Amino acid sequence: MNQFERVAFYTLGCKLNFSETSTIARLFEDGGYAKVDFEDQPDVFVINTCSVTENADKKCKQLVKRAKKISPSSFVIILGCYAQLKPEEISSIPGVDIVLGANDKFNVLAHLETRRAQLDVLVVHDNIKHTHDFIPSHSYGDRTRSFLKVQDGCDYFCTFCTIPLARGKSRNASISKTIAEAEKIAQTEVKEVVLTGVNIGDFGQGGEENFYDLVQGLDQIEGIERFRISSIEPNLLSDEIIDFCLIKAKRFAPHFHIPLQSGSDRILEKMRRKYQTDLYAQRVGRIKATNADACIGVDVIVGFPGESDEDFLETVNFLKDLDISYLHVFTYSERANTGAPKLGTKVPMEKRRERSKILHLLSDRKKLAFYQTQVGKIKTVLFEQEENEGWLYGFSENYVKVKTPFNPNLVNELVEVEFIEIDRDGLMKCLILTNFAS
Repeated sequence: MNQFERVAFYTLGCKLNFSETSTIARLFEDGGYAKVDFEDQPDVFVINTCSVTENADKKCKQLVKRAKKISPSSFVIILGCYAQLKPEEISSIPGVDIVLGANDKFNVLAHLETRRAQLDVLVVHDNIKHTHDFIPSHSYGDRTRSFLKVQDGCDYFCTFCTIPLARGKSRNASISKTIAEAEKIAQTEVKEVVLTGVNIGDFGQGGEENFYDLVQGLDQIEGIERFRISSIEPNLLSDEIIDFCLIKAKRFAPHFHIPLQSGSDRILEKMRRKYQTDLYAQRVGRIKATNADACIGVDVIVGFPGESDEDFLETVNFLKDLDISYLHVFTYSERANTGAPKLGTKVPMEKRRERSKILHLLSDRKKLAFYQTQVGKIKTVLFEQEENEGWLYGFSENYVKVKTPFNPNLVNELVEVEFIEIDRDGLMKCLILTNFAS
């Protein structure tokens, strides 16, 4: 019997972190620990951190304080991107017992045993240049959806981003090993798998295998109804990938999330992005020409150093003219050891917030316009275990969020529906066409 019997997990940040947390949780469970909720007075807390924004760092400190209030005698373990970037800063947070860098997060059980034999905070950290291993991961716990890690790290070094410093160089397992990990998911109740990583389009890094080969292989797996690509760089989203996912594939959803970051070519160059707006527009045009119902999400950063009113207006006008479905808007925050702060005048925070608000409003309009094109269409919805005031929710293959009166028989089922109308919350009401008992 372990001295520490109960463990709780909290994940900050991206889908990749969720897949890794789930894998680490399985290590604990295999080691005899019982996984419990954060509030259930666990003996061990594991907090998987993000460091994309300053708020993520602050959130980590708040979680440590909350953990020690819930369970004062517990052990608190911090791992993830923030732990790799600022291990000493984290070790000074009252209540932290273990800090693990990128190389050691999957050896957490061994480090927990080491820490039990000493009094001081245990910090295990190595230079990110020494991080070369790829650990396959997938999330499990949500019956409906799993996040499958297919790639880690990044070689791009965009001037606003700390991810290469936190996760190292781009790397992945072979296609055969990745398929084997996906086949584990296929043995569960999960119906949809989201491919995740830092820069998944860089799969293979120019070697004999590439992302196009990977999606073709995954598409053959029986037992997984739907694959979704989490995010892919526009310069790596080739015509053959688009055509395969939208025309030939049996299981890939017509949904792409493509980071733009700015609609100003001048700012894209300062960001050290590997494309300009004309290539981005070509990718969007190719997708919509191939499948007009395809959903396209866009990442945009506002307030990058030196972003003038004219640059921002270029971004707004570029996005207005694009046939896209929604935006994820990020307010630029200064990060240590990145090149961005040296590239231009700091944009006042008030102006950053103002620009963010403008793009959020534009996103709302884009999403509504996209949903309006879908009214009357027949699609397939995967309903989730999410009930609110008698409604059940799910997503269509092209990422339209749908609501219908709650029916437990619909949960985790792929259901053919007709889109009826958009409600005042911006969700799609539907008519169930598949015959399910009430």
